[in-house]
Amino acid sequence: MSAAARIKTIVANLLFAAGLPVLILVAWNALAKKPDEAVGAEKFYPDPVTVGRAFADNWIGPAFAHEVLPSLYRLGIGIVVSIVAGVAAGTVIGLLPWLRELTEPVLEFFRAIPPPALIPIVMLLLGITDTMKIAVIVSGAVWPILLNTIDGVRATDSIMTETADAFRITRWQRLWYLVLPAASPRIMTGVRTGLSVALILMVISEMFASSSGLGYRIVYFQRNFLIAESWSGIVLLGLTGVLLAAIFGFAERRILRWYHGMLEVERG
Repeated sequence: MSAAARIKTIVANLLFAAGLPVLILVAWNALAKKPDEAVGAEKFYPDPVTVGRAFADNWIGPAFAHEVLPSLYRLGIGIVVSIVAGVAAGTVIGLLPWLRELTEPVLEFFRAIPPPALIPIVMLLLGITDTMKIAVIVSGAVWPILLNTIDGVRATDSIMTETADAFRITRWQRLWYLVLPAASPRIMTGVRTGLSVALILMVISEMFASSSGLGYRIVYFQRNFLIAESWSGIVLLGLTGVLLAAIFGFAERRILRWYHGMLEVERG
């Protein structure tokens, strides 16, 4: 493919990706400007320009370091702890049938408890600290990673397992070169779900007795009827989700390069 053709393809992809956001902004602007006799549309449904100004005033500059970075720090720590704990525990449980049967009722019980319901208990145990907020994030984000890891480890190909036994592959070699690669597609599926849950719980944990963070600022704006500022916080959360999805997509393509290549071969 020539350089001109590559540039043309890149431009076409960018235009295609930007098409829907542009349409959403146009529709948003039209609805915000639509007159409403019962409720002031401009006050409660500000147009994109007003929200953009509020975004620049409240989130760009010192506020980013004071409010956004601490939230991202807690979110990052919570995600890392959830991945490490979920993959480690899920691998052990998946490899040991007796342990899987023993822990299954307990796992189903705790998975059914909504993490926000645990916030008052966690606050009493850990206090109103960053550790409490991280614990809330982990309490919800770890479950999809843990359960998908268990399913992935259980689904390891039996023929490959028997081959490893025949060649007397050591336990650690089997874990590193057979079990974890075989389970990695499902592990990454669990991580994708865990990221979304972690972002939600990050906001919820900061809405309770907190004095900083994205969740705290959004609640502060809502309680003081700062509508445009509240919308700007929601937009920032959406952009954070897009950034997490982009980072995850980049990592997934690198980690599961062999898996996607195998799928392409099967389709071809």
